[in-house]
Amino acid sequence: MKNLAAYCACTFTLLILSASVAATEITGDEIQALREQVRLLSERLDQLEKGLDTSRQAAPPAVSQTGTPHATPASVPPAEPTTQASAPEQEIDRKIEQAVEEQMEERMAAVAWAERMRWSGDFRYRFENVAIEGQDDRNRNRIRARAMLQADVSDTVKVGLGLATGGQDPVSTNQTLGGGGSSKSINLDLAYFEWTGLANTAVLGGKFKQQQHRAGNFGLLWDDDWRPEGTSIRYDDGRFFAVGLGTWIESDSNSSQQEFSYGLQLGLNVPLSQQLNLTVGTGYYSFDTAGKFSFFGDGDFYGNSFDPVNGTYLYDYREAEGFVELGFELLDRPTLVFANYVQNLEVDENDSGYAFGINYNEARNKGSWEVRMAYKKLEADAVLGLLTDSDFGDGGTNNEGLFFSGAYALHDNWNFRTTYFISQINIDQADERDLDRLQLDLQFKYK
Repeated sequence: MKNLAAYCACTFTLLILSASVAATEITGDEIQALREQVRLLSERLDQLEKGLDTSRQAAPPAVSQTGTPHATPASVPPAEPTTQASAPEQEIDRKIEQAVEEQMEERMAAVAWAERMRWSGDFRYRFENVAIEGQDDRNRNRIRARAMLQADVSDTVKVGLGLATGGQDPVSTNQTLGGGGSSKSINLDLAYFEWTGLANTAVLGGKFKQQQHRAGNFGLLWDDDWRPEGTSIRYDDGRFFAVGLGTWIESDSNSSQQEFSYGLQLGLNVPLSQQLNLTVGTGYYSFDTAGKFSFFGDGDFYGNSFDPVNGTYLYDYREAEGFVELGFELLDRPTLVFANYVQNLEVDENDSGYAFGINYNEARNKGSWEVRMAYKKLEADAVLGLLTDSDFGDGGTNNEGLFFSGAYALHDNWNFRTTYFISQINIDQADERDLDRLQLDLQFKYK
């Protein structure tokens, strides 16, 4: 029958579509849903076919002009059936085609939405040893797990949601193992929108990854885990880049601690030759903190100067930074040397910090490796200590020392890294002490 052939063709198309969807999404639920839809269409066809048979049986026989039924002589073969479908058959064809089209449109819409969503994340297992002069060594095992979902709302807008282990520390998502195998916390790490409606421009709002350029990917001003909360706009055409930041340290007007901070960073990439590239930049950031209590922790100022009587910050922070990077190849390996300087324009002493170092090769693909070395000094009031690297020294400011790191890629998405810090803490005070930190990491990532 014509309608049966049409149904078979449509069903075959739907089966091909389901196989395609299964191959791209690899989800059992999607495959089961498509199979169920094919089964329902088969049942629907059976019902329509039965209705057609019933209507044919009920139809009166053809009559002659005299009103008597025609008799077909035995010697005369029956006439060939007409190729034009009857009205009931046409109605069945129309309903089948409509049902299949509706189901295919629904499935295609679901597939299209799934294609606009992307998962990514990473997991890290760490053993850490911390040796502080005058104290017993501290050994601990820690994990970090992060997962992020990005969805394209339109061609120019996407939203992101990220979860991470750890507590509420603004610069760390590490979770120390212990507590008898107790459950561990999962917290909101990212929640933002990103608009890219202008060429080379991205506008973000919410809680997002910092957009500022970090010289050598080294944390002089910011810990890599810090997630600004507010808005940011970044322009980058490959040669010139600019990053504007407006971030709430505290947004509630009912709190005496309300603080909106802002900053601007400008940079320039200068190709000096085919294998030599120079990046230079400057930035300025403002934090109004004088006379305010600590924003996180129980009276912890992370190395910054404070009034011990009132428990408040002594100074504001007007941080001016400058940085330079030089990228080239050394022994056919990518190499980057960098330097970064920052000064708080609001104070006259213990007001500056700097870092310089080298990154050699990259542990990106299986069998590749990298080494990194840097020296850093960060005086007590050079920057807002709350947002600085939580691993270097004892975290915060008022420290200096050396950083060594090496990594080997066991797989494209799996590497082993070892990091060693040789530092001094409380460098602006009478009780300066040595602090060494060793970290052994297994790192996994997925997309």
